Amino acid sequence: MMGRLSPITEAEVVPIHGLNGPGLDEVGLCAWIAQAEPGETLVYHRGFLAVDATSVVSRLSSEQQRSLQRVAAAAMRAADQGLVHLVQTRLGPDEFAYIAIARPRPGPPGASLSMRLLEAA
Repeated sequence: MMGRLSPITEAEVVPIHGLNGPGLDEVGLCAWIAQAEPGETLVYHRGFLAVDATSVVSRLSSEQQRSLQRVAAAAMRAADQGLVHLVQTRLGPDEFAYIAIARPRPGPPGASLSMRLLEAA
């Protein structure tokens, strides 16, 4: 039995790899997290993350794989710090949208979240 497909449309997907290289990098993800309002969402990857980030089976270049690995690691650090929820939704066979959902900011107002995320690396 096939699972229910997500209502996420192409327009809602931020590509991690554009025509001229990465469309979203680690710094861009951290900047989004720092300014996002609670509940806002960002699709930081579309595909099959475990496959796309693995050199042996990925169709991405080595540089794109490293960029994807850094973005995924930054997303996980943000989740570990309570800044985002990470979820995924199935778009089709072997294709998922990996989504960061902004949470309310912990800590004192004005804390530099982007610096916290980068320093956690």
